[in-house]
Amino acid sequence: MFRPLFVFIGTRYTRAKRRSHFVSFISLTSMIGLALGVLVMILVLSVMNGFDHEMRTRVLGMVPHATIESATPLADWRELAAGALKHPQVLAAAPFSQMQGLLSNDGKVQKVLINAVDPQEEARVSIIGDFFRQGRLEDLAPGEFGMVIGDKAAAKLGVTLGDKLTFVAPEVTVTPAGMFPRLKRFTVVGIFHVGAGEIDGHLALAHVQDLARLQRWRPGQVQGVRLQFADLFQAPRTAWELAQTLGEGDYYARDWTRTHGNLYQAIRMEKAIIGLLLLLIVAVAAFNIISTLVMVVTDKKGDIAILRTLGSTPRQIMAIFMVQGTVIGVFGTALGALLGIWAALNVSAGVAALERLLGIKFLNADVYFIDYLPAQLMWGDVLLVCAAALVLSFLATLYPAWRAARIQPAEALRYE
Repeated sequence: MFRPLFVFIGTRYTRAKRRSHFVSFISLTSMIGLALGVLVMILVLSVMNGFDHEMRTRVLGMVPHATIESATPLADWRELAAGALKHPQVLAAAPFSQMQGLLSNDGKVQKVLINAVDPQEEARVSIIGDFFRQGRLEDLAPGEFGMVIGDKAAAKLGVTLGDKLTFVAPEVTVTPAGMFPRLKRFTVVGIFHVGAGEIDGHLALAHVQDLARLQRWRPGQVQGVRLQFADLFQAPRTAWELAQTLGEGDYYARDWTRTHGNLYQAIRMEKAIIGLLLLLIVAVAAFNIISTLVMVVTDKKGDIAILRTLGSTPRQIMAIFMVQGTVIGVFGTALGALLGIWAALNVSAGVAALERLLGIKFLNADVYFIDYLPAQLMWGDVLLVCAAALVLSFLATLYPAWRAARIQPAEALRYE
């Protein structure tokens, strides 16, 4: 019977007397501060989740999860691939070769890493086919020396579909007339856009047989086998085990952690650190409730004294003010959660619209690994943030409620 009464009184105390509008204003600002803290924390964590997701799906969907290679060209890659596919973690395998060099056209030069692929096999281990703007992967035909490049490289070199490019290999050919760099003309048969500056600007694809001829290998020889794993975090250990068991020491393994591992770890660490810093902001907003309740306790001393003379216990007085602080925390957290969810779902489109309106690019692909702002809302993060805000709000009520419970009726009524 008494519990609903004290809940009602605690809820009613969220508004002070008419002559004490300042206390009501402080209660409102505490609620708004908590809501803003929750909003910002949900939004920033969603953006960090978006970077993490794009890193795992787009960037690591383009680069090999792992490769098994040999010091000498492999004559039969299918035998090595068949052995690797027996492992339950390996989903697919494809031939793989790489060559670094320069692309040149009309006096413009761009460094490039050529991945030699078999168009029929590459779709099993890469998502490159989803990002073509012109042409397609199947246009890479053996013997025609076609090349697929990113849109940033195409724009820098001033080429489009069907244009010719000169590839300059980092080797020289010795002739009676002297030493000359090795050159080869390629035809642009496809242009892709992944959204990652490193890939769009410096990655090219060619047919595996064409690159074998350029490297003066026999037809069918490749550098190694590219593997796709069910769990990319198992790639380092699994690839090393496969290299040791399949070739008895003749093979070595490389995995994505050597090329992009530092970037991925940086994203994960930044998410943890930023989450901790934002939690401190939420804590500051939650502990503003302490000042609010202290002022309310001062404002309600007479009411507290009357309740004590009517038989209320100190514990019941504490409950009244704990209810008041909890109400502020619940409403502030709920408001912040709703606004944070809405912001996380719309931040990508909002930033893109702002970029178009202002004519500037906030994320430059030359600096960041993607040129857009991703966001992925995870309900686990929302629940964690809300729970943390509610717990901090509840803890902030304990000291003021304890002070209210210690008020002596005679002392309080003396000045009324």
